[in-house]
Amino acid sequence: MKESFLSPSMFPEAFRDVDHLEDFMSTPTRELAEDMASLDGDIMILGVAGKMGITLARVIKRAAPHKRVIGVSRFSEPGSEEHLQQWGVETIRCDLLDRAAVNALPKIPNVIYMAGLKFDYKGREDFLWAMNTVAPAIVAEAFAGSRIVAFSTIHVYPWSNPLQGGVTEACPPLARPGEYANSVVGRERTFQYYSRLHQTPGRLVRFVYAIDMRYGVFQEIASWVLQEKEIPLETGTVNVMWQGDAINHFARLLCHCDTPSTPINIGGPEAVSVRKIATMFGESFGIAPKFVGEEKDCLYVNCDRAADLLGNPMVPVNTMVKWVAEWVKAGKPVHGKPSKFEVRSGIF
Repeated sequence: MKESFLSPSMFPEAFRDVDHLEDFMSTPTRELAEDMASLDGDIMILGVAGKMGITLARVIKRAAPHKRVIGVSRFSEPGSEEHLQQWGVETIRCDLLDRAAVNALPKIPNVIYMAGLKFDYKGREDFLWAMNTVAPAIVAEAFAGSRIVAFSTIHVYPWSNPLQGGVTEACPPLARPGEYANSVVGRERTFQYYSRLHQTPGRLVRFVYAIDMRYGVFQEIASWVLQEKEIPLETGTVNVMWQGDAINHFARLLCHCDTPSTPINIGGPEAVSVRKIATMFGESFGIAPKFVGEEKDCLYVNCDRAADLLGNPMVPVNTMVKWVAEWVKAGKPVHGKPSKFEVRSGIF
């Protein structure tokens, strides 16, 4: 059956269940299919078993059914490997800190690097740094002849006033409170060093807050409103992006790599108000939100460069709010893995 491309006419009123959500979220855009057709070679995703990697692998396979799509991970979570295989994605078990195992991976010309550590690293800070700097060095050497699109974070940026339009890629990454952000600066610089050394084309994806029914900023705010918990406002403005739009953009960056590797902000174009979103959920639930604190400077980034290159996301904020409100109110499954967007200490 011929694959249909994502369009607003396909938007559901709500999602019946997880299978319906994942099927819709992994629908490719026409632009992704066109880019994958023009891209030389197959695709490997390192660190594929995370919240976004599985749908990323699936959307690429749907956009490019004749390409090999290989997902690499330790696959510590039961069922994730089988999930990928049923969609035609090949899987390889590998510890990215094992240099011999990484060197033994097939040398696929297109690599998306999603591995890393952010949460719950207290007491194992050495592992945090190893995953965020040593593993990238091992991969960058092993795949010196490939294109590498590597995930980064907005936590390499300073606080800014969202009224000033958001931080752009011209702002150099900096040390912020907490070892996580510092280690990701190390990740970026490691990939850039090897990109320059070996002339490896690449991109560093400074991504902000995917929206999925099961996790993310909107799911958290909706749950706080429904449970009548206080909603912190200090980080009162956020960038958000529907996960389906995000993974389409991530894959398309393989066609837009630079040598040496350069950063790009990927996220929605709007400055989204936490207070406004909570109020919208409150109206849907018939509950007055409870707020604490006042808005301050925040990690708000400017995504104009990505919009010029890849276009704006297809799913708008109001639609995401409607979908999340129904999902949360119905008590459908969630991951239980908060984004901690409101945390300002740098320790997640």
